[in-house]
Amino acid sequence: MKYLIAVILIISLFSCGQHESVSDTQLSKEKLCVLETSLGTMVFRFFEEDSPETCKNIQDLVQAGYYNGKDFYRVVKGHVIQAGGGGKTVPPEFNDNPHLVGTVGLGRTEDINSGSSEFYICLAPRPHLDGKYTVFGQLIEGLDVLEKIGNVEVDEKWAGPDKKIAVHKPKIPVIIKKAFLKIPD
Repeated sequence: MKYLIAVILIISLFSCGQHESVSDTQLSKEKLCVLETSLGTMVFRFFEEDSPETCKNIQDLVQAGYYNGKDFYRVVKGHVIQAGGGGKTVPPEFNDNPHLVGTVGLGRTEDINSGSSEFYICLAPRPHLDGKYTVFGQLIEGLDVLEKIGNVEVDEKWAGPDKKIAVHKPKIPVIIKKAFLKIPD
């Protein structure tokens, strides 16, 4: 099973288009977000050109320490991990970035204008979400950590009026110990 997941991750990373062909030189000029979690460190780059208001909002929250101590309260195996919630809303900035392994997007309710501080990271390609959620980043380090988080044991619960929303809270919390920005000189 781990071999299959590794193959899917590699295929996704090498077949996903413009954002995965970024050179080290380009990355050294971009703001990065570092998430130090209780299971390891993940780093993602921002898609500032495609989602400027969302990126600014998330960066402001990171710099204010908003995510420090928050948990990934939702872990849905084969789908997403999710953290955050609450705060000022930002308008949707739907774009052409696909939902691949490691894609970072802005969580929201059924109301497309409800995105705020909540973000998710995809555990698998999720093409049915493309164009319906604001994609604002892509994991560039820590795919092994993403996989660890995606495999934690959860309490399965279903929410919403029709019980269609999987809440899946980890039995042992996965904490974001510290989130910070790496800003180029």
